[in-house]
Amino acid sequence: MPTLLALAALLPWGAAQAARPMVTDDARIVDAKACQVESWARRNQDSTEYWAQPACNFTGNLELSLGGARGKDDGDTRTTDIVLQAKTLFKPLEPDGWGWGLAVGNVRHAAIHTSSNLVGDLYAYVPATFSLRSDRLLVHTNIGWLHEREARRHRMTWGLGTEAQWSASTWLIAEVFGQNQGTPFYQVGLRYWLVPDHVQVDTTYGNRAGSGTQERWFSIGLRLLSPAFLP
Repeated sequence: MPTLLALAALLPWGAAQAARPMVTDDARIVDAKACQVESWARRNQDSTEYWAQPACNFTGNLELSLGGARGKDDGDTRTTDIVLQAKTLFKPLEPDGWGWGLAVGNVRHAAIHTSSNLVGDLYAYVPATFSLRSDRLLVHTNIGWLHEREARRHRMTWGLGTEAQWSASTWLIAEVFGQNQGTPFYQVGLRYWLVPDHVQVDTTYGNRAGSGTQERWFSIGLRLLSPAFLP
């Protein structure tokens, strides 16, 4: 249960994974008529998660994603999660400018949502991104809402993150995120472009602020972006 609760706290942003490995979402979407696949493994203190998150932009300003995760703890208990999300932009991001949008989605935890329908926890948030130094420094902010269906509880969600370009192919990331109750989480890491704008690898370390080792995690990911090919 502690692992499930921690995962539920992360999923309103983890579902989006705007630019792996960040949890705080950005005000950008996949290029028009293109797709991407983000996949990653995350090692927690006593469990491991494997994620895959495909997303496509069919219309030019609507990114649709459908993904999920398989998890297994050290006691061999297995979990499954399914994420469905739609995201659009109201103001596209420009160099040395800012942009914002809206994302809405549904997260279904099979271990918690045991009914036959696919409706799980509902969420919505507004991502905003501010560009500095000709896109070499980006600041992301999120403010949102989460409805926990089983508990019949509403929560406010938030996130603040930065991306800083270290070299032509390497970016450093740092962020803090959480809910209106409880101590927030933080994450630091880097991403590296093997093929610029098409193939990216990343790794991170994260934990809850002021926590010991019980809630820390490590992740490694692969992100693939296609050129425009959809009709």
